[in-house]
Amino acid sequence: MAACALRRGLLSTASKYNQHKCTHRILSAIDFSSGLDPKRAQPLCSVCRLSSFQQTRFMSSRPEGKVLEPVGVFEALKQHGKYETGQLFLHSVFGYRGIVLFPWHARLYDRDVSPAAATDSKPDSTGHGSKEVKGKMHTYYQVLIDTRDCPHISQRSQTEAVTFLANHDDSRALYAIPGLDYVSHEDILPYNSTEQVPIQHELFERFLMFNPSRNPPFTARDTLRAWQEKNHPWLELSDVHRETTENIRVTVIPFYMGMREAQNSHVYWWRYCIRLENLGNEVVQLRERHWRIFSLSGTLETVRGRGVVGKEPVLSREQPAFQYSSHVSLQAPSGHMWGTFCFERTDGSHFDVRIPPFSLESNKYDKAPPTGYPL
Repeated sequence: MAACALRRGLLSTASKYNQHKCTHRILSAIDFSSGLDPKRAQPLCSVCRLSSFQQTRFMSSRPEGKVLEPVGVFEALKQHGKYETGQLFLHSVFGYRGIVLFPWHARLYDRDVSPAAATDSKPDSTGHGSKEVKGKMHTYYQVLIDTRDCPHISQRSQTEAVTFLANHDDSRALYAIPGLDYVSHEDILPYNSTEQVPIQHELFERFLMFNPSRNPPFTARDTLRAWQEKNHPWLELSDVHRETTENIRVTVIPFYMGMREAQNSHVYWWRYCIRLENLGNEVVQLRERHWRIFSLSGTLETVRGRGVVGKEPVLSREQPAFQYSSHVSLQAPSGHMWGTFCFERTDGSHFDVRIPPFSLESNKYDKAPPTGYPL
């Protein structure tokens, strides 16, 4: 599985790469079904004696078997600053190829970090623990996913997770832009390519143009800048919440989607993206979810169910992560959500993993989202 190969192989290689300042070709997400051990013997770089991997990608749908295709050359990770529009990358967890459209600056509320390490505070008003949580600024990116990789990651990460409210009478109607994602700075493994169209996505050439005099050589078209400005209220990422229980880390990102009128009342909508990561060695499986949803109108709703989005994902060293998005609506402009996921170990025992509490806040943008495809 790419997640395993990338997490254990590419990240360690990237760390060594930055220390030695030497250009290496590295392994790009290999066999999405079974994985490939990046520690197998490979030719060594004559400068720093690190394995020099050919950066390739396995296309599992080919009937003749495994086919390796060149992708590009790995670049140094940015320890400071941010990646620019047009930066090609591999996702360090899910292994897909992508390209950066533009950055977002979010407040990360990490309940695993001591309060002294952060700058902004957010009190816990949900009853889900009593400690004050500090937030610090963190960079995320709006990115396009290469459509060739979507079939390989669809069981571990939704590729149609960025949704919008449709602008018509059906207050529950949603539509999605396939292959659009949010990526944290540390999930970016940058690379470069000599191809003028290195990413396959229907919006690539509508949003970006090839400019060999720039680095990276892909610059934003006016259509990308106009799309970002027009859809900023529904794309904006502001708060990220993270908490770890028994080596299972839960990250939540809420997004305000807008307000609709239904049966003479206002209905406010949010989507939330959740990533589950197994940071340990034990194989576990998500069995149940338990949500508590509080609305400013005074209602408290409890939701229980099997799995999430119809799945009960297994998290292991080989496939350590699962990511999905869902939606919630309230008849009030704000509220809170928190809860637990119930996991099962291989011996049949169960344990609860806390979902960090997060706020559901509407914003000043009360106008309706654009009609149809948001361009």
